Amino acid sequence: MTTQAQNTTVRTQVVVETTIERAFALFTERFGDFKPREHNLLGAELAETVLEPRVGGHIYDRAVDGSVCRWARILAYEPPTRVVFSWDINPRWQIESDPDKTSEVEVRFVAETGGRTRVELEHRNLDRHGTGWQSVGDGVGGEGGWPLYLRRYADLVGQED
Repeated sequence: MTTQAQNTTVRTQVVVETTIERAFALFTERFGDFKPREHNLLGAELAETVLEPRVGGHIYDRAVDGSVCRWARILAYEPPTRVVFSWDINPRWQIESDPDKTSEVEVRFVAETGGRTRVELEHRNLDRHGTGWQSVGDGVGGEGGWPLYLRRYADLVGQED
C-alpha cells in the first residue's frame, strides 16, 4: 500500500487478490465492516455504517438508539470501476451542510489481472473546507485515516477469498 499527500489531495492505494467485480462489491456493500467503529460523529454506540449504492444516496452511520448521521453523498456510482462520494465533515469534525465547503473522495478499481485488483483512493479538493482544511488532510491522510481503511479493507478481501 502506498500513500501520498499533495497540496489539497490525499492519495493512497492497495492491491487485493480478487476480481474487480468482487473488489468493488466488497468495498461498497461492506464499507461498514472495515470502517473503524469509533470513526463516527454519533452521540451513541454505532450500530452500522451504510453506503447506499446509487447516485444521490448517502453514506451514513446509524446508532443503536436509532439516530442517523449522513456524512457523505454518493456523486458517482459506476460498478465495477468507480465510486465517488462527498466528504461532508468540516475541520471541526462536524457535519458540513454547504456542499461548496466539502471535498470529494474517488475510489477507482483497476483490474491488474483476472484475479488481482488495484484500488486507488483519491481524496481531493480539501481546501474547499476553508480555514483549517489542512487538519482534514492530516486526518484522512494519516495512519488512522484512509491508509487504515484500505488496510482493513484488504484484510476483509483476504478473509473472503
